Amino acid sequence: MIDALKYFAAVASGFVFLASPCEGAEEKSKEETTNMAFGTDFYLTNDSDNFQSRRVSVEFFPAFENADRFLGFRLGDYQYRQNNWQRTGKKISFLARSIETRTGDGGAMEAGLFEQGGHTLLTLDGSYRMSPTKSTAVEFLVTRDWVETPKSLDRGIDFSFVGVAVDQGLGSHVTLVGLLGQQFFSDSNRRDHARLRLIYQPSLDLGLTLQARYRTYRSSHEDVDRAYFNPKNYSESMLAVGWRHRFQGWTAALTAGLGNETINHDLNQPTRLLDLSLQSPVRGSQVFRFGAGYSRSTTFSGPSYTYRYLRGEWVILF
Repeated sequence: MIDALKYFAAVASGFVFLASPCEGAEEKSKEETTNMAFGTDFYLTNDSDNFQSRRVSVEFFPAFENADRFLGFRLGDYQYRQNNWQRTGKKISFLARSIETRTGDGGAMEAGLFEQGGHTLLTLDGSYRMSPTKSTAVEFLVTRDWVETPKSLDRGIDFSFVGVAVDQGLGSHVTLVGLLGQQFFSDSNRRDHARLRLIYQPSLDLGLTLQARYRTYRSSHEDVDRAYFNPKNYSESMLAVGWRHRFQGWTAALTAGLGNETINHDLNQPTRLLDLSLQSPVRGSQVFRFGAGYSRSTTFSGPSYTYRYLRGEWVILF
């Protein structure tokens, strides 16, 4: 099942790229024009517990300068299924993004109203990044959304996450990235999160990175009536390889990792991670994004839990 940690990991995946220099970033054009744009996107997931989710959305942007600077609206239709259980939902969101393509500094936000199963929630997904020095970047993160498991959706359990990430360059080839955050659940549970990544780039021209990752969290309440996966203590160590390549303005990225997780200082299990993405040039008459991923870890259903996702977005200027 998709627990809150899985959702947070998906939302915060952009945090990974804080550690990668903007290789060959496009120079800002001399003059940008603001257009209207229309788009569509999808997000599909399924796991080994036979839980499936599907989001299909339409988007309208009254002000679209490029893929890193726009204002818009999104209307999403959600479906959740597991065996004989199913649920639908609707969400309307306001989108805003203003990012400096060359440095990655700036902010992005999606604020929405999400209704499912007779429950209504004001949602938020926002981040703001700034670089106090050439080698240091700080990003502030906030997320509020449903916990996506059948029991949690039935009960209307939501979570709010706030955190700060620091990206520190240690010379031209090594970057250290740290994150501290807290996650508050509407059932009174709280999680304290910490993450650390050491990233080594052997060549500044290849787009290849070698990564040592560690993440941990501690829950204030272990008993949540199996509404979502919730060990008292959780930690994971992972070694990963990342590759990022630009060609004619397109960007492709791939991350693969092998790790080990420890649950309540007792159970040890191997973990796996595979993630890939493709994005069209930031500036153009059309914007295309695609991503897919796979992970293997433990939940209350067993040690061989697998999770897969597929997402895509297509925006056309007019």
